[in-house]
Amino acid sequence: MLNINKTVDNGSAAFKLEGRLDTVTAADLENALKDSLDGVTDLTFDFEKLDYISSAGLRVLLSAQKTMNKQGSMKIINVNDIIMEIFEVTGFSDILTIE
Repeated sequence: MLNINKTVDNGSAAFKLEGRLDTVTAADLENALKDSLDGVTDLTFDFEKLDYISSAGLRVLLSAQKTMNKQGSMKIINVNDIIMEIFEVTGFSDILTIE
């Protein structure tokens, strides 16, 4: 299960994710992003309460990063050690801005 708390305001979008970003829930995030990125120049993901990310979740992040490379910036904040290890093993730590 994944809870998505989305805030879009004046060119900025913030997504707070809670739970698991996996094969079942990745489509939910993908749909939420599609509806929200028009005109957004600053995208932030807050992973403070994200417990798990699968390859399907990584694919959604990569797609969002490609979109934001064209129209602004994207960062991920509050990444826990488990998810950071996944980012490092997959090379995503070199692609994504993680604070």
